[in-house]
Amino acid sequence: VFRVLREYELDGVRVEGSTGVWLKNKKAGFNKICAMGVRASRWVTMHGLAFNISADLDYFKNIIPCGISDSGVTSLVREVGDEVVFSDVENFFKLAFQEVFNCSIKDLKS
Repeated sequence: VFRVLREYELDGVRVEGSTGVWLKNKKAGFNKICAMGVRASRWVTMHGLAFNISADLDYFKNIIPCGISDSGVTSLVREVGDEVVFSDVENFFKLAFQEVFNCSIKDLKS
């Protein structure tokens, strides 16, 4: 996620005590752009992430996202200030994943 953000000239950060990927906001706080989760049950681990690319952020006004009330939520579209092509983000993510984990991702569509 950090590498994908760099493709859009954004610097993701970690916030101590909070999971996910964050961006500094103009008010000296942070906005979450990517939530991450891990679960272990019966010797099986599950993990995932939710990267806000073009999410409708109005829904977050009705909840306290991730139980964190003193920070906001943002999306790639909001931060870039322009349209973002999902397939571009997907390709940047795949390339970064392959680099970080030294693996190949097969295209499931073919």
